[in-house]
Amino acid sequence: MKIDEEVKGRFRNDYHRGIINLTYTVNQLSYQFLQHLKKHKVTEPQYNVLRVLRGYRSEGPVSIGFLKDRMLDKNSDVSRIVDKLFEKGFVERNENADDRRQKDVEITVAGLAFIEAMFDCEKKTDTLLQNLTLEEVQELNRILDKIRG
Repeated sequence: MKIDEEVKGRFRNDYHRGIINLTYTVNQLSYQFLQHLKKHKVTEPQYNVLRVLRGYRSEGPVSIGFLKDRMLDKNSDVSRIVDKLFEKGFVERNENADDRRQKDVEITVAGLAFIEAMFDCEKKTDTLLQNLTLEEVQELNRILDKIRG
């Protein structure tokens, strides 16, 4: 369905339509993904931290700053997110030997098991763009990269 029909709105021009269309689509996709995360009682930022930790676990513990650089939402309070994951037993955090102000964070066996149990969420993300062909997804990625400059 066209964005004009979805939001029953008028647009100043095609650039305005594009921004509204992009925002509306992102919100719709995000909502669908969040419904899957709710089943596992985890927030999107917590899931993001666990995915980063899983991906970099072979490199040893990482810092809060390292995690912040890789967050999808750059405004996330990574220290608080790590605290919540620590309470759930999904991460370990220890004082950095070289800089006591820093914390070293790594995923635990329980955290790995939890994220493996969430594989349905990861598979769901692959289907959110199922209306597009592979070539269209590649073009979408090219355009989005170009927008960000």
